[in-house]
Amino acid sequence: MKRGKGIRAVATALTGVLALSACGGGKAEDAGPASLRVTVWSANEAHLKLFNEIADEYRQSHSTVASITFDPLPFETYTTALTTQIAGGNAPDLAWVFENSAPDFVASGALLPLDDTLKKVDGYQYDDLSPATLNLWQHDGKLYAYPFSTSPFGVFVNTDLLKQAGQKTPAELISAGQWTWDAALAAAGAAQAATGKAGLVIRDFDYKGWDNLSTFWTGWGAQAWSEDGKTCGFASPEMVEAMTALHKAIFTAKALPGPGTTVDFFAGEAAMTISQISRASLLEDGGFGWDLVPLPAGPKGPYSVVGQAGIGVLKQSPHADVAADFLAFLTNPTNSAKLAQFFPPPRQSQLTAETLAKTNPKLTPEQLQTVVIDGITNGVVKPSHAGQAEISQQVRAGLDPLWKADADVKTVLDGVCAKIQPLLAK
Repeated sequence: MKRGKGIRAVATALTGVLALSACGGGKAEDAGPASLRVTVWSANEAHLKLFNEIADEYRQSHSTVASITFDPLPFETYTTALTTQIAGGNAPDLAWVFENSAPDFVASGALLPLDDTLKKVDGYQYDDLSPATLNLWQHDGKLYAYPFSTSPFGVFVNTDLLKQAGQKTPAELISAGQWTWDAALAAAGAAQAATGKAGLVIRDFDYKGWDNLSTFWTGWGAQAWSEDGKTCGFASPEMVEAMTALHKAIFTAKALPGPGTTVDFFAGEAAMTISQISRASLLEDGGFGWDLVPLPAGPKGPYSVVGQAGIGVLKQSPHADVAADFLAFLTNPTNSAKLAQFFPPPRQSQLTAETLAKTNPKLTPEQLQTVVIDGITNGVVKPSHAGQAEISQQVRAGLDPLWKADADVKTVLDGVCAKIQPLLAK
């Protein structure tokens, strides 16, 4: 019962508290120096080091800013923690926003419009921002968050483990035109059987983050819901086929670690993982041989899935104008190029293999072209919907019965649609 109340509280916070914060007008502007706080979901030392370097440079020329603090919140509970802060009157000045929360944050009015601030900054080159990357973050013609990361998912590969298992590497399969999900899952299962290590890990899924499975089911042409967001797609033939393949890979072929098993690819514990280039910094030089390749082709052919993250200014901030000015500095062409080391930028001029290679020394131009640039060009964004918090909890609960060896896939997926169709139709 307590868990149910918590779920409803989160959903209410996103749909109600955000709107309430938008009309509340925030706190009065402080007269003293501004202390800005930015919530982020990465505690990665390399990420924070770069953020702090950019912030220190900004403060050197802005004496009215006393401090800029990057406040990491746990990835798994990020949106819940952020919304709780907003509801409690402790909103950050700036916040990262997941793509799946974008519709609620953007439409709520809780964020400050950014267009005018960004366009008036000398040398900002607003027109260089790819229109396709802005769509999710706009409402009524205004931009409410800057898409600082448009990052396609790829497959990191432990080539040592695959070779130890006598398997061809994905690069060899790509060269032969055979890099498909059938081949990838077969290699993952063989690697697990031969080495005792995990085969394939869908990072950040862990049988909870279901939207990360879109990196798998999109290869079958499946969707969580229709393009207009009104019709559930979990019971579609394409989704049933995709999830049946996934279920067999988990419980029959042992190609993926089962529920309750924690595996870290970057510690050498798996043959492959689906992730984004921001995780490349976790690779230790000399730890094991590795590669980065595009997602395998599914029955519908090659495809790409993109994760997006925006950063916006909360209207509740007592220093909203200062926060917007810092955001303009953080995302100007120079700093955008620096951030591209981890977060593929929305700037069209910077989306070249040559440009990205300058700040991504671990990745080859070919990897950057095939995974990042081609992925952004052709990719679909992970599922997002208004009222995502409540929908997401219902999907997760609806999928729980699927993670058993004897599950009836179609019956489970029909149950998911029964749960969320009323929410989608609102």
